[in-house]
Amino acid sequence: MTADALRSIRRLITFLDENQDRLAIDADTHATDPASLTGSVRERYESEQGYYHGRPLSAEDILREMELADVDMSLIWQNPAATSYTGDADADTERLLEANRYVRDSAERYPNKFIPAGWTDPKACGLAGALRIAETCVVEFGFPIVKLNPAQNRFPIDSPEVLPVVDRIVELGAVPAFHFGADTPFTPAEGLEAVARRHPERPALAVHMGGGGAGYLEAEELYRKARQLGLRQPNLRYALSAKRDAHMENDFITYQLAGPPFSGHLFCGSDAPYGHVGFHFGGYRAMFRGFQRPAQHTDERLRSHPGLFTAEAVQGYLGGNLARFVLSSCRTLLSAQGAPEAA
Repeated sequence: MTADALRSIRRLITFLDENQDRLAIDADTHATDPASLTGSVRERYESEQGYYHGRPLSAEDILREMELADVDMSLIWQNPAATSYTGDADADTERLLEANRYVRDSAERYPNKFIPAGWTDPKACGLAGALRIAETCVVEFGFPIVKLNPAQNRFPIDSPEVLPVVDRIVELGAVPAFHFGADTPFTPAEGLEAVARRHPERPALAVHMGGGGAGYLEAEELYRKARQLGLRQPNLRYALSAKRDAHMENDFITYQLAGPPFSGHLFCGSDAPYGHVGFHFGGYRAMFRGFQRPAQHTDERLRSHPGLFTAEAVQGYLGGNLARFVLSSCRTLLSAQGAPEAA
């Protein structure tokens, strides 16, 4: 690993180790360098001030949303709606590398605010390009997590193009992450399970827990399967974002009743810019306050288990769970790279 990557990982470990029990962390945000926008993407960004699907947020924009929402840190990765592909694998590899580089640079500018995570794409960049991006994200940038998006890039989550990339991410010591939603047929629960079982001793992060922009009725079955899958596949972690709130409530109650380790496997996220940090964390906090008033709650499981959602449990979902997951992932990464935790 490069000296800069090692320094970044060790700095993140130190900060999270010292603050893990008091941080609110958004588990899913997308940052874009406005200067990188080109063509029609730039034209729309400059001409349309209100929200449209995926309207880019810079790192500084995300910081402003976090401050308004009383959120201390965010996991950031690139915004696929703002990274324009050309159809040439080599050129698209460079474009996606540049988007990842902005994430790295943002975390360097704001080291106690952002947890940087990578993004690779075997469909647009080809297998060689996707492997190169994954290796750069881990070895040069020091990212503990690298994501693939089968929905956006239209490939099955467990397809032959994906599995070698997953294997390489794990071999490097990092965590593979996936968009996992009902918005396309490319991320079924069975596919995610196959990927998770490929490396059962290592965690995999599934973002959206079956949501991801699908219609409510279309997502219903995947919501149910995702909830069950996480309870029988203990190496899965879920970032809850872009999902119907009533189902997220069911997820939190179900996993809290299941107890450790499963109660530590869910993380709160906003999917900014596709969701608003303040709206979602305001909603999460209101939801948890309701859990702590079980006599007034409509869910019988809460009324039957008063005191289920302690202050410590709530803090875990709002940030502690993710802090501990990233801490563990960073330490695994250093070990896989043969690097000590201390400089």
